[in-house]
Amino acid sequence: MKKLENAAVLVVDMLNDFVTGALACDRGKAIVPATAELLDAARKAGVPVIFCNDAHVAGIDRELKLWGDHAIAGTEGAEVIPELKLSAADYVVPKRRYSGFFQTDLDILLRELGVKTVIMTGLHTHMCVRHTSADAYCLGYDVVVAKQATDSFTEEDYLSGLAYLKTCYGAYAYTNEELIEML
Repeated sequence: MKKLENAAVLVVDMLNDFVTGALACDRGKAIVPATAELLDAARKAGVPVIFCNDAHVAGIDRELKLWGDHAIAGTEGAEVIPELKLSAADYVVPKRRYSGFFQTDLDILLRELGVKTVIMTGLHTHMCVRHTSADAYCLGYDVVVAKQATDSFTEEDYLSGLAYLKTCYGAYAYTNEELIEML
């Protein structure tokens, strides 16, 4: 298996409110061990880990009208789940929309790190992972998906998200075993 070129792992919305809080997702809980395993391997391999986290402004952000209050900046709900062991060497990019790129500094961070390939992890494959992947692709990054470290509210949403990413962005989904070998 070939190595990924200048990769970084993007962790989308693995926050308290998405896993156990306001928008709790049992399927999100199920990917925690695989996500932690991949992040540990990436850190050991010197691959940057970047958390793209919802950090909404209460009463203002558009998404709150659709989804109710969740991941309000500065609250426990907007914190990375403890199982993923946010490290001082990791990067955190707050976001107020679905995409980790929309009006954030994610692109400049990736470019300064020399990243060419993003490994997508997190929630939800058909929404925030999808929108972040779309912007990554449009900005010239190669996109791959961590099959065991992404999910959605339902199996249908998960599978349709994966299919969309592959069809529109050429994003193949790999197992942790395959990704760890490619790091």
